[in-house]
Amino acid sequence: MYEYKGVKISWLGHDGFRIKGEKTIYVDPFKITATNLEPADYLLISHEHMDHCSPEDAKKVCGPGTVILTIKSCEEKLKGQVNAKEIRIVSPGQSLKLNGVELTMVPAYNTNKFREPGIPFHPKADGKVGFIVKMGGVSIYHTGDSDFTEEMGAVKNIDVALIPVSGTYVMTAEEAAQATDRLAPKLAIPMHYGTIVGSDEDARKFKNLVKACPVEVLSKE
Repeated sequence: MYEYKGVKISWLGHDGFRIKGEKTIYVDPFKITATNLEPADYLLISHEHMDHCSPEDAKKVCGPGTVILTIKSCEEKLKGQVNAKEIRIVSPGQSLKLNGVELTMVPAYNTNKFREPGIPFHPKADGKVGFIVKMGGVSIYHTGDSDFTEEMGAVKNIDVALIPVSGTYVMTAEEAAQATDRLAPKLAIPMHYGTIVGSDEDARKFKNLVKACPVEVLSKE
């Protein structure tokens, strides 16, 4: 866990995080092993791939008061599977003011990672997202599964950036470091390694390459 200006950020493995301030927020929980997790006020799910939209893991963090915010393609996977107050559909470019939280959805997609020629793993047309969470005066950008994009480059005034580093489906450590230097957050935390693709070495490489800000490599909770 890392505390930044009163907001506690815990890495739950892969792209999964708990962000705790005035509200408790989870993002993309997958194969989480932490126990006695307090219920989410908000659960954010970036897209429908099984390592992000996992009903089994959503159940572990949801309660009857939880609001799930996700894109349309996740709705059917979650509906009837998870005990939550509401599933609210969001889309790229949208901003919301919630109770105690501001949320902006940033497009998340590949520019140079392809499953076959001309077909990216994460096409822009699919409407997958990353999330900018503003809570307690702190802005945290979870990029989702993305390469560096025009929309990412337009993001300003981020305190903490949560950045994928594994390559294959997302940015490599080198690309992630370049993206971080462009974003110029106050702090960066690597993600998307250690479960499906990527290793601790990718996280360490990323830390060594970033010039714009400190990097914290978190231990999994």
